[in-house]
Amino acid sequence: MRPLATVFLLLVTSAYWAKAQVVPADKADETRIDSLLKKMTLEEKMNLIRGDVEPAATNQGQAGYLPGVSRLGIPSLRMADGPPGVLTRVAGQAQTATMGVAATWSVKDAEQNGVAIGREARSLGIDVVLQPFINIDRDLTFARGYNTLGEDPFLTGALGAAEIHGEQAQGVMSMAKHYVAYDSDSYNIFVDQQTLHEVYVAPFDAAVKAGVASIMCSYNKINGAFACGNPDTLKTILFGELGFKGFVTSDWGGVHNVHFINNGLTMEMPGEIADDSPFAGMMHTYFRTRPEKSGPPTKPNLAALAGMLGGTIPEETKGGGMDLSAFPTDSDSKTMRDALKDGSITEASITEAARRVLYQIDRFGYLDGKQKHDVTPQDLGGNGSIIEKTAEDAAVLLKNEDNILPLKGSGRIAVIGPTAGQVASIGTFGERSPGVPERQVSPLDALRKLPPDAKVTFAVDDDMTGTPIPAAAFTHDGKPGLVRNTEAGSSSIDPSIDFTKTNGKVLQPNTVATWKGEVTVPADGSYWFYLQALGTRGMFSIDDKEVGRTGAVKGTVHGDVQHASQDNGLPTTDGLDNVRRAVQLTKGAHRIEVTTSVDTSNAPVQVRLNWMTPEARQRNHATAIDAARNAKTAVVFVWTRDKPHFELPGNQDKLIEEIAAVNPNTVVVLNTSQPVAMPWIDKVKGVLEMWWPGDEGGSATAKTLLGQSNPAGRLPMTWAKALSDYAATSPAHPERSTQGVDGITTFSEGVLVGYRWFDDQKIQPLYPFGFGLSYTKFAFSNLKVTPTVDGGASVSVRVKNTGGVVGDEVPQVYLDAPVNKPQGVQFAPKTLVAFDRVTLQPGEEREVTLEIAPRAFEYWSVDKKAWVKPGGSRILRTGSSSQDLPLTATVQ
Repeated sequence: MRPLATVFLLLVTSAYWAKAQVVPADKADETRIDSLLKKMTLEEKMNLIRGDVEPAATNQGQAGYLPGVSRLGIPSLRMADGPPGVLTRVAGQAQTATMGVAATWSVKDAEQNGVAIGREARSLGIDVVLQPFINIDRDLTFARGYNTLGEDPFLTGALGAAEIHGEQAQGVMSMAKHYVAYDSDSYNIFVDQQTLHEVYVAPFDAAVKAGVASIMCSYNKINGAFACGNPDTLKTILFGELGFKGFVTSDWGGVHNVHFINNGLTMEMPGEIADDSPFAGMMHTYFRTRPEKSGPPTKPNLAALAGMLGGTIPEETKGGGMDLSAFPTDSDSKTMRDALKDGSITEASITEAARRVLYQIDRFGYLDGKQKHDVTPQDLGGNGSIIEKTAEDAAVLLKNEDNILPLKGSGRIAVIGPTAGQVASIGTFGERSPGVPERQVSPLDALRKLPPDAKVTFAVDDDMTGTPIPAAAFTHDGKPGLVRNTEAGSSSIDPSIDFTKTNGKVLQPNTVATWKGEVTVPADGSYWFYLQALGTRGMFSIDDKEVGRTGAVKGTVHGDVQHASQDNGLPTTDGLDNVRRAVQLTKGAHRIEVTTSVDTSNAPVQVRLNWMTPEARQRNHATAIDAARNAKTAVVFVWTRDKPHFELPGNQDKLIEEIAAVNPNTVVVLNTSQPVAMPWIDKVKGVLEMWWPGDEGGSATAKTLLGQSNPAGRLPMTWAKALSDYAATSPAHPERSTQGVDGITTFSEGVLVGYRWFDDQKIQPLYPFGFGLSYTKFAFSNLKVTPTVDGGASVSVRVKNTGGVVGDEVPQVYLDAPVNKPQGVQFAPKTLVAFDRVTLQPGEEREVTLEIAPRAFEYWSVDKKAWVKPGGSRILRTGSSSQDLPLTATVQ
């Protein structure tokens, strides 16, 4: 077992890293960098700090591109989105969601996920991965909170640093994001300096200690200044206090003034934008040295951007997600060309920025040909093993009344829900790798393949693939079928829209076609239409009103290849993208139009229009209830894409209630990335949180349900009884909310984030931070604490597996606030300062040693602008969750 503190202090030296392709050096060759900078023209230096559009012949549909300086052998850089995984035009494997990685409470798992990300990036020709995402899960209504590593800065920093080690050991640069206080959908944040240092900067401090190559600054203002041009957070804290030597890249469109470069910003992304991009009218290029383009400015294509964000599927009636209308608008029009002319920016500032980028290019060996831009086969097997192991380690058993799990013996098991029939690999598309559907095995199929030999039945309830709309429903001008007109000028009549490999009919690559006619519905009601496509993009309208469109958009930073999981999270059962919309229709005929457009995949065009009628949905629901009634055990799979907040979409709560009413042995499997309300919790016997487990999650879920894997994940966030219990969503504190007060969101809870708030306010959560059950039992004893010479402490505790099966325990150490608190300084009642994850055989007992860093005992003094250790003794508590800490000791 390795002390956790080494994550922050040492480069990884395990045998695995000896096999890595490229390990970045600790330092770059300053003399070489100086020589190159002296040879570079101003424009060549700009090519190191301003994004551009990669030529179409080589573009991989990645998020960003830096041209480099080919004359001097300085290569271009490709930057690809995550987390998790890598998003390019080639579908990358879906990894366990970041919140699942956090739930492992395992530095080793985080490292291995970094390895998989780095290997995937190398395979896909990517140099910089835009991860880890190390903001804090402060506000459950934050549209991107699901992508964090939980609510605690220490846990976040430890796992983020480990991931960085794994990625960069593959010769790929990591870009930690988003710096800083990007923990709300508000773009105008105020937070005091103690809290800023101790909570929101802390994970970035861990990233810097881990040698991260780059940091992405965030969209929001922080204490009055935009994060990408904030001299306090960038120059004073990041460069000065933390000693960061890498480069700072703006989030895409996060620059609002060319003078940000004087305040610490290194690089503008995306920089120059393609003319046909829907972002062209939304993001101004400030680091432009060429004359401005003539003509009126382009208006942003809001419809295309809305499609890119996935739209609202029928179950998400309450909405949620990002609001593009709130995105900060440009605040100035002056470009680099203007600033150089008036002297407000000098070439020396540009040279210093270029130096930071060149430093990392040299450090990673890219000047010496250790870069890889060709696309080669991914290590599907090796990465798949990491994904499956992580998904198993992430499983959190929340409830297990009467030991309902693991599933035992023979008897009929009813498995219910669409995420039982298909693995909920990614949850929501976002900026992550889309997954490889052909590798995905559903939990249902995995249960049927694995022992015990119980009879497993399946009822989908909510059929997300649906059925093709029958030909009898389509007409044109009173005649059967729909009129198809192609861009090539041909016209024909199709009885229905069903051109798929499954149907034995596909269209030629790059086919552009429009179908028009009428669709007749048999009765008034809500009809769920599903436009399903691959190898093309598409949109459809009913009664001349656009209903939905696929998310791939030409000219965006993610490319325009349509991925199967883009618009519904779950692809269709035969692997197509799925745009699902609910439309209220009256009985009779309605005009319908379906249009395809070219993506750049050059794949055969598949397009199908499916639906689910009100009668079919009701029939499927009745079938699910009957399946549960006739089974020994009912296992209900439920899901969310974190829209709406803190609740399951659609009628899933009602489904669980109805199933529990007919079967007392009901187990719920959650595929979520944030807590949800569970009004049915007292009516079911078991609850298992599997998060969004990635491509290999079906097997991991089945193994956990059957006891072949013992769940040992722990919650990386507090699971409240009500959304109003959290500090950021407390009705008593509107200033903390996204809306804030007078347009300002103030983190007035200070350091009391997550479990600290619940402790301070004495609010009892449903499940505390760090909580998780097991199929075995553990006991803690013999806690010892020894101060270390560096001002930290060494903690040892004996942990014993007192049960009958092998399992993992996660010993956690918390530090109490000082008895005599310095005046004007805020402390949480207790704070996580160390943890580890250990595997123990039945009856095995082991002494576990955990190292506590000196910083854990200090606070940030606003007056002294320094870290200060308060006097007196402190109490340390150890146990298996933030509210189960049976052992205490005092350290001087």
